[in-house]
Amino acid sequence: MLILNKAAGVFSKPSKGKIYEYLRSSNFHPGKAFLHKVVLGIETSCDDTAAAVVDETGNVLGEAIHSQTEVHLKTGGIIPPVAQQLHRENIQRIVQEALSASRVPPSELSAVATTTMPGLALSLGVGLSFSLQLVGQLRKPFIPIHHMEAHALTIRLTNEVEFPFLVLLISGGHCLLALVRGVADFLLLGKSLDIAPGDMLDKVARRLSLTKHPECAAMSGGKAIEHLAKQGNRLRFDLTPPMHRAKNCDFSFTGLQHAVNKIITQKEKEEGVEQGQVLASAADIAAAVQHTTACHLAKRTHRALLFCQQRGLLPSSNTALVVSGGVASNFYIRKALELVTNATQCALLCPPPRLCTDNGVMVAWNGIERLRAGVGILHDTEGVRYEPK
Repeated sequence: MLILNKAAGVFSKPSKGKIYEYLRSSNFHPGKAFLHKVVLGIETSCDDTAAAVVDETGNVLGEAIHSQTEVHLKTGGIIPPVAQQLHRENIQRIVQEALSASRVPPSELSAVATTTMPGLALSLGVGLSFSLQLVGQLRKPFIPIHHMEAHALTIRLTNEVEFPFLVLLISGGHCLLALVRGVADFLLLGKSLDIAPGDMLDKVARRLSLTKHPECAAMSGGKAIEHLAKQGNRLRFDLTPPMHRAKNCDFSFTGLQHAVNKIITQKEKEEGVEQGQVLASAADIAAAVQHTTACHLAKRTHRALLFCQQRGLLPSSNTALVVSGGVASNFYIRKALELVTNATQCALLCPPPRLCTDNGVMVAWNGIERLRAGVGILHDTEGVRYEPK
């Protein structure tokens, strides 16, 4: 945990002159009255620089994003200093594009909301530093946003969902089950004891050298696994879902990753293929690991649903399971979870795929939710911190 003013020299804050110049040069259209609350959301928790302007009725007025995926694919994973530098180079442009597209003058913003936890320290620092200077110049409230809270509440932007509901958040950095009882009111039911499912799928994709596969070269690891799995036989390799005897709602993916690595090593010997080359059986391995991951997520989520229903923690009608985060865009995993919700008479709700991955819209909407609830709105930003974990 770092205090921003102690880290000023590390994060290369934009100068006040640059902020003033940015505000003066922005191409806005005066004369339009904004009667609703309007929030600018800024997201830099990992490897995407994103911003969006959203109003309290759920209209996305403007958004912009700069993806670093292509850069990090070449290095085989995210290198924090590289991500930091790319955020620095793009944040001002991305925020200006979102504001310009929204046609909302900065002076008309109700607040600025920015992801401050959890994430990569170097990336969070860039977004927070820029945002604090911006709210200082505009004299606007600042709303620190928890990245996972933003993912959890995104569904209320796209669907009419009342509290309480169950949420499964699955991404490259996180895996948790929680009962959402209100804005900033979460009951944690289960979490990954080691790595996240997206991280595991990315590592398997790297071990399979899928960037060398002609159909997967430009895809992230998780997307490559999903794409290749459609061509494979999931039954060819026997993988046991983790923690199948554990009487709780936690998850684990490290053991599954090790089991898959052993299979890959064995197949390389059998096929006479050196490490770093694509196996003929890569599609079957991808199908098996995706299926086992889907089964694990589905079984633990089923347990959590039954727990909540038996104890009256969820409504008897209109029960909702919300699935969000980057891995929620995997349609095979969604289908497995749909079997669970059908069996428990529950609705499965997922934000559209573009809102499942990191984006500025979810941060801005989280800001709207907090404005409505009157929770976590800061008028004094001195000593504001970001928290990587």
